[in-house]
Amino acid sequence: MSTPQTGRELFVRHAKKDGRSVAVLRAVDFGDSCVVEAEVFPAGSQDSVRPGPYTFGDSVQATQFVTEAVESLMYLGCDVFAE
Repeated sequence: MSTPQTGRELFVRHAKKDGRSVAVLRAVDFGDSCVVEAEVFPAGSQDSVRPGPYTFGDSVQATQFVTEAVESLMYLGCDVFAE
């Protein structure tokens, strides 16, 4: 039986609009791949949804994905913070 591989968290980005959480993106490096986990908080809902996870070949690809997502969130008026 194989044990789950433990990854190294690279970064977390938290997007808020008008003081309300919109999304949290977390990148985790597993060595042979990098995974971006997302938690999204839909407007008018108390529950979050977790699309993905999104798996990439390396941390460069994952970082590009998160950078584009963050730029889109900022364009939509969100404030994005590193955690």
